[in-house]
Amino acid sequence: MTVRLTPELEARLEELAESTGRSKSYYARQAIEEFLDDRADYLLALSVLEKQEPTLSSAELRRELGI
Repeated sequence: MTVRLTPELEARLEELAESTGRSKSYYARQAIEEFLDDRADYLLALSVLEKQEPTLSSAELRRELGI
């Protein structure tokens, strides 16, 4: 896989890698993993909302749980 970065983003990534002793690949993997996790959570939440089932606010849930 090849990823093309803007010169500015490449410089930021290089600086981060050098200052932490980690590789640029490490941070690219971390960023992709975090994006995929966030995207999966978003799509799951969207599917729940589309079902239009009753929901509770956090305040209502705390009240129901007595906390």
